[in-house]
Amino acid sequence: MLADSAGRCRGRKRSAAAAAAVGGPDSGGRGRSSAPAAQTRRKAAETGEDDDQSEKKFRKCEKSGCPATYPVCFASASERCARNGYTSRWYHLSCGEHFCNECFDHYYRSHKDGYETFSSWKRVWTSNGKSEPSLKAFMADQQLPYWVQCTKADCRKWRQLSKETQLTAALASSYRCGMKLNSVKIEGCDACSQPEDVRVLGVADSWWHSMLILPPLFKDSPASPFLSAYYPDCVGMSPSAAPGNQRPEQRRAAPPHIPGLSSYFQPFYQPNECGKALCVRPDMMELDELYEFPEFSRDPTMYLALRNLVLAAWHRDCKEVLTPQKCAPHVIVRGLVRIRCVQELERVLYFMTRKGLINTGALQIKWPLLPESQHNKVLVIGAGPAGLAAARQLQNFGMQVVVLEARERIGGRVWDDASLGITVGRGAQIVNGCVNNPIALMCEQLGLRMHTLGVRCELIQEGGRVTDPALDKRMDFHFNAVLDAVSDWRKDKSQSQDAPLGEKIQEVYKTFLQESGLHFTELEEKVLHFHLSNLEYACGSTLDQVSARSWDHNECFAQFSGDHTLFTDGYSSVLHNLAQGLDIRLNTAVQHVEYSGDSVKVTSTCGSHWSAQKVLVTVPLALLQKNVISFTPPLPERKLKAIHSLGAGVIEKVALQFPTRFWDSKIQGADYFGHVPPCPEKRGLFSVFYDMRPQGEECVLMTVITGEALALVRDLQDTQVVDLCMSVLRELFQEQDVPDPVKYFVTHWSKDSWSQMSYSFVKTGGSGEAYDIIAEDVQGKLFFAGEATNRHFPQTVTGAYLSGVREASKIAAL
Repeated sequence: MLADSAGRCRGRKRSAAAAAAVGGPDSGGRGRSSAPAAQTRRKAAETGEDDDQSEKKFRKCEKSGCPATYPVCFASASERCARNGYTSRWYHLSCGEHFCNECFDHYYRSHKDGYETFSSWKRVWTSNGKSEPSLKAFMADQQLPYWVQCTKADCRKWRQLSKETQLTAALASSYRCGMKLNSVKIEGCDACSQPEDVRVLGVADSWWHSMLILPPLFKDSPASPFLSAYYPDCVGMSPSAAPGNQRPEQRRAAPPHIPGLSSYFQPFYQPNECGKALCVRPDMMELDELYEFPEFSRDPTMYLALRNLVLAAWHRDCKEVLTPQKCAPHVIVRGLVRIRCVQELERVLYFMTRKGLINTGALQIKWPLLPESQHNKVLVIGAGPAGLAAARQLQNFGMQVVVLEARERIGGRVWDDASLGITVGRGAQIVNGCVNNPIALMCEQLGLRMHTLGVRCELIQEGGRVTDPALDKRMDFHFNAVLDAVSDWRKDKSQSQDAPLGEKIQEVYKTFLQESGLHFTELEEKVLHFHLSNLEYACGSTLDQVSARSWDHNECFAQFSGDHTLFTDGYSSVLHNLAQGLDIRLNTAVQHVEYSGDSVKVTSTCGSHWSAQKVLVTVPLALLQKNVISFTPPLPERKLKAIHSLGAGVIEKVALQFPTRFWDSKIQGADYFGHVPPCPEKRGLFSVFYDMRPQGEECVLMTVITGEALALVRDLQDTQVVDLCMSVLRELFQEQDVPDPVKYFVTHWSKDSWSQMSYSFVKTGGSGEAYDIIAEDVQGKLFFAGEATNRHFPQTVTGAYLSGVREASKIAAL
């Protein structure tokens, strides 16, 4: 706007116009000769004459694209501040926020009054942060005024606070136009009727964000205690507000401890940490985030600051719905950028809600979590953990959901039994790894208990002798060494070169014995078979059916860490809470799904019909393999091949209630004990016994039948199976009288009409990719969930639950 260009202005010491603008002439003859001209221009400006000449008192912002023709200095730090007049240079922070060269000098020049203030700030910033402690950063972090939004529903206007007013979450939560701050009423009694600053309107435009010079760095973020080991400016927080005394690299030695927070809630990776499920990198956007928010790909700081704040706020209070209104007061950052952050906050929060990262679990929702969600109708087939998780999420999003369940109960392969005086799971009851596990989250929401399982497991031989722990440790080492050798073998093997896991283990074991010259005793061989029975328990199958190449395919993904726990209240306590308020039709077996038209039509065995825009199938893998539900058109060949490349694994359980705790004298309060098999054929026959109440008075043992031992009991009556189990217990505790059980139950999952299995495994010749293929939707109308669709966490209730959350997210996105 100045007649003089920036280059010409820099080319001479100081123009007469500049001298006039700051209130004094230059020294020397040029200044004196120019003074009358300056007075003439001032007079012209006062009379409205010679507009072109009068405009030489101003300089526009030199930032390319900035529309600020008449910038105004927000700082007012120097007595010579240009305010809305002329300065030799304007410093741009955003479109609407500038400071003049005089205020720059006030802080930057060592002889000026503000220099020590800037230097003190710079020392703190340098000690905590990683970014450059520039004067622009100082101005953004310390000098820009705060903006706050009126909380009255019929106002919601943004107001600029005075420079001296500090914004807090409490003030942001309660602010109303005209309220008194520091005992000074800043606006009139009809303050809400006052117009909003014109700069606010521009903040919402995409160009405004692109013209932002510095990314916003939050102060007092709820994420701060979680991320004390990071450089704060790498995770969207201000180094000037970071905890003192220790640099971030010194705080990396120990994970953060947050009083009152469950130790199982660890949503952020700590520096140099990896391999923990459902963690996010607080300093990096993930692929789905980049896809959803591509505008932050170049500088993700604003997104990271908001995402980290939201995640931290959710984990601090997961019992209440997290809303933009709850989060916005915690966005503490100076300048107009706070308005943009609050605007973006809503998008970020809704994205994270849809993904199931927040506002999930067993929350009871009173209004739709996604206000703009399409109110499509969705049919969910199956009321197990996957179906209930998806139905709860979708209904919370605002969709119409009907769940069709073939059984007379919900839960699927989760089936808790209280007939023995305590809750014993006929299906799942153990939580493998509680850190970030959604089951642990729901326990926190519902106030449910979990018992942490210890690591001690005495191995008892038939005859009653307890095996030397050193021998057990030695054979466990050899067992894992064999598995490591199998892992080395498979590194360069294609899927067509796969082999049965049992065959490869035997081959490696024999080679090891030949090459090492070792000879194991009979007892050592038996203990080795005990460890093999645990492997068959994990796979749900005999090892001759399991893929040597892909038996542990999910181990390449981050798994749940932390405690393994026994869910004393049973998984049903969680599932019944998930089911509250859902439209569930029990005793409704689906027979046919027709998805060739615009809507999907579902028919039950009794002839009832339903139609919906989308259908989610969550039935067990074995039912898909046996075509219990037919599809028109048939499922894609790729999906059918994947379905049959997985195995439908089976384990069975036996639970026994006794009048006394006869095992206490030998086991001494351990959570479980092992049974050393007398021969290879019996290695899965009651291999582990779980004490269902190790610290209680209840006298209940639960044991499992796995692998080849299942064939030994397949045709026996329940009484015969119990007699067989009792004969084993009496062998293990020969030194005392073992009483007959008071009550018992025996499971028959292989014969259960609506499961016919326990959990999936990868068959020889298959691969972990099959889980992903089964999970693929068909034509955006037919969706699939369940443990056999979760490549990362198969075989678990957690995996089934997360697959339902995953599909709900996909359905909502479409």
